Order: sequence, then structure tokens, then C-alpha cells
Amino acid sequence: MEENQETPASEPLSVSAALGLAKNALESFTVKLIGEVSEVNNKPGYKAVYFTVKDDKASLPCMMWLNRFDACGIDLRMGMLVELTGRFSLYAPKGRMNFDVFSITLAGEGNLRLQVANLAKKLQAEGLMVPAKKRAIPDYPQRIGLVTSPRGAAVHDVLRTLRRRFPLAHILLAGVPVEGDGAAAGLIEGLHAVEQADVEVVLLVRGGGSFEDLMPFNDEALARAIAALSVPVVTGIGHEPDTSIADMVADTRASTPTAAAEAVSPSPEFLGGLIAGAAHQLSAALKRKLERFVLVLEGISVRPIFADANMLFATESQTLDMTEERLFRAIPLNIARDRSALEHARERLRAKARPLLARFDSAVSLSAARLHDLSPLIILGRGYAVAKNADNAILKSVSAVAVGDSVGVELHDGRLVCHVDTIEEWQTSMITLEERDE
Repeated sequence: MEENQETPASEPLSVSAALGLAKNALESFTVKLIGEVSEVNNKPGYKAVYFTVKDDKASLPCMMWLNRFDACGIDLRMGMLVELTGRFSLYAPKGRMNFDVFSITLAGEGNLRLQVANLAKKLQAEGLMVPAKKRAIPDYPQRIGLVTSPRGAAVHDVLRTLRRRFPLAHILLAGVPVEGDGAAAGLIEGLHAVEQADVEVVLLVRGGGSFEDLMPFNDEALARAIAALSVPVVTGIGHEPDTSIADMVADTRASTPTAAAEAVSPSPEFLGGLIAGAAHQLSAALKRKLERFVLVLEGISVRPIFADANMLFATESQTLDMTEERLFRAIPLNIARDRSALEHARERLRAKARPLLARFDSAVSLSAARLHDLSPLIILGRGYAVAKNADNAILKSVSAVAVGDSVGVELHDGRLVCHVDTIEEWQTSMITLEERDE
């Protein structure tokens, strides 16, 4: 049939019949289209969800049965860019055409956001985002790991902030790509590198960008690597509104790279205040301690012992005096008692000794008489003398004396010192005293 040729009709069609033909024709094929959601009507009790999609030239009313809508898992909101699959349908009672939607998917960035949201729910269900598992950031970290692009503005912002706030910290930079294919793997490798360098905290940062640019920070493997790291991780990714999976699993999320650097470094003002507060506390503590010492010293200074030095040994002196007094009373009494006991013992000894000594008295008297007869003094008394040399040795021979020697002659009543002028030697060496006298 030619395009402009009219089809002969034996009878005109009713409105419902004409709409029926149109309905059958519209519903005979399936269409896939993309549009921006401009209106959503999802009221409780409705059997379907009604919404409108549009582009810059036209708009299309749509409807989707609730069972299909719930199965798609999309929270439909105005402004979303969606991809719809369905067919055109005609509502005959009102003569209105709409689009019967079979399925909905997010188009472009919207689809990426859906994937990120689903991953976030999965990781949250596994406990990777539980606040109780978040690790505390060290107050004064000496070794800070920095994982970011070595050429972006973020690295300069972080280094400048740390140099200004906490120059004592040692920064270990792992330069990695932060966008594009392979960026997620590079970020994971950078995290492990700084971890092996024994850092105390890790900064994972990058500057702002589109949602697609930030997709490496929504990588599941990166999220698991952050959660498994042995040191706390602080993220500063993009700008304030941007939130990635890495932010969610990190121990601390900062809004920007600069804020991340501030989160791990105390400011000079804070340190100054901290030192000033500590100095004040120390000063106050020392002052209180000195005041206590002063009170103690004052209490000690008024003690009697410091007013009168004799009080130091007063008790001991009194004890010594009392002991001395007891001692002086006890010694004479003990001596008298011991003297009496000794006299008594002497008398008893004498009484017991007299019978024993009686039988020896005569023998002792006889021996005494014989000793008296043999005493040299008795012999000297009869006119004899004893000659001794200068060494007081008895001279028994004239040969023991030389002319000029001094000789001592002992008599019974004294001693004579004589000078030898002449020596006369007897003819016979054996001569008795009586013969010599004759």
C-alpha cells in the first residue's frame, strides 16, 4: 500500500475501537530509552509507581507495577538519569498514552553510584565499618605514611601543613596513581609499602574530581586492604561532599587532604597550650608541696627538743642517773656481802686446815732449822765473806781476777768495794778454810 493512499472503510470506527487498534499497535514492540526523572508518585496503597522521564525536548509519563519496581532495588528520585525497558501503552478510558516499564537501571554515573551503594551495604554487613573497630590516631606520630599522587596538589598541601604544624614528624611518601585503570592496585601497593616502613599512621589522600575520577577509592580490594592494615588510616579524598568506600572503612575520614594532615598533627597553638598547662600544673604542684614542707618544718621547729637541746637526751640522762644511783648503792652492799662470805670461807678453811697441818709442823720446823744452819748469812756472820766481780758473779778462783780489777766483798752487815793491787796464788789448790785461816 502506498503511503498516501487511503484505506477504504465500509464503516466508521468507534472511539474505543480506534483506541483499541492504537493500543494493539503500541504494545506490539519493546522499547529501551534513557531519560531524566522529573516527577515520582509512589503513594502507599497504589499498585504501581507513576513517574515521568524527560529530555530537553519532550517528556513521557511512565508506570511500573510494584512487584517489578521492588525487584529493581532502586530508590527512584527526581534528577536521576535512568535507562528504561518497556512498551508504550494506551489507557483507553482517558485516551492517555504512557510507558509501561519492565525494568529500570541507573544510567552513567547513576549506575556507578548504585554499585558503590551496594558495595557499601555489603562491607557494612561484614563489619568493616563498625565504629568500635576504628583505631585511635596517635597523638604525636613520629613516622607518618603518605599515599597519594606525587604530582598532584594534594601532596603539597599535606607536606606544607605537616611542616607548619608538626615539623618533628618524618614523612614517608608512596607516590602512586590515584585515578584510571590500575589506580586501585597502586593504592593498595602504596599502603603496604608504608606499613612495612614501620609508620605509625597512614594518610590516604587525593584532590577533588568527578565521581568517575574517584572510583578507584570505591574499590572493594582497596577497602579490605585499609581495614586489614596494622596501623590506623586517615583519608582525605576529594572535597567536603565526596564520600567514598575508602572513607567509610578508614579509621578517620577528613573532608580534604589538608584536613587529613591536620587530623594527625597537633597544631603549634595546641602544643603551646599543652605545655603552658603542664607548666602551670607543675608549678601549682610544686607550690603545694613547698607549702606542705613549710608547714611540716614549722611544726617541727616548735617542738620542745629544738627549744632546749637537753630535751634530746632527757630520758636517756634520767635513766643513766637512776642506773648510776642503783649501781652505787649495790656495789658497797655487794662488797660487804662478799667480804663477809670470804671471811666465813677463810674461817672454815682454817678450821679444816689445822688438823691437816699439825702433823707437818715438826717436819717444817726441823727443815727450817737445817735451812737456817745452811744459810750463807749465818756463815758470813761467823766472819766469812763472799767476793764478787764487776758482773756480780761469785769469785771462786784468783785466776778469775786481774790486777786493777774491782772486787766486791760482801760481809754479813754490808759490802766492800776493793781494788786488786796484788794477787797471791796458793801452792795447793785444794785447801780447807780452816787450813787457810791457820
